[in-house]
Amino acid sequence: MALKITLKPNEKMIVGGAVVTNGNAKNCDLIIGNKVPVLRQKDILCEEDASSHCRQIYFVIQLMYIDSENLTDHQQTYWTLVTELIDGIPRLTGHIDKVNEHILIGNYYRALKLARELISYEQEVLKHADPGPLSQII
Repeated sequence: MALKITLKPNEKMIVGGAVVTNGNAKNCDLIIGNKVPVLRQKDILCEEDASSHCRQIYFVIQLMYIDSENLTDHQQTYWTLVTELIDGIPRLTGHIDKVNEHILIGNYYRALKLARELISYEQEVLKHADPGPLSQII
């Protein structure tokens, strides 16, 4: 079944590894006829914005999703980041386990959605925490 996506003026998205941008025109409808990675602008995290540990995890999952040619490297980076996070904040193990389940079966889009929750959690913790040793991990 085809996927229909409407892009607003100047909105970007990634389709199969390519960045697609609607110009200044009105809304643009795209029909994606086969199975390829698709990320809307609101779900894309730029490398320079991966400024915290959970954001780096999200970013590397995004790379697993859109850059299958380098999947092994991205997976190695992911496991390193996850190990560091769990060592610093063991209570996140349950949530990370859910993300890991999707990573292991190759469902990177769902893993991204769960990783977005990690970023929200991280932001909440940082709002209420004193800077200290854990702030270097998060």
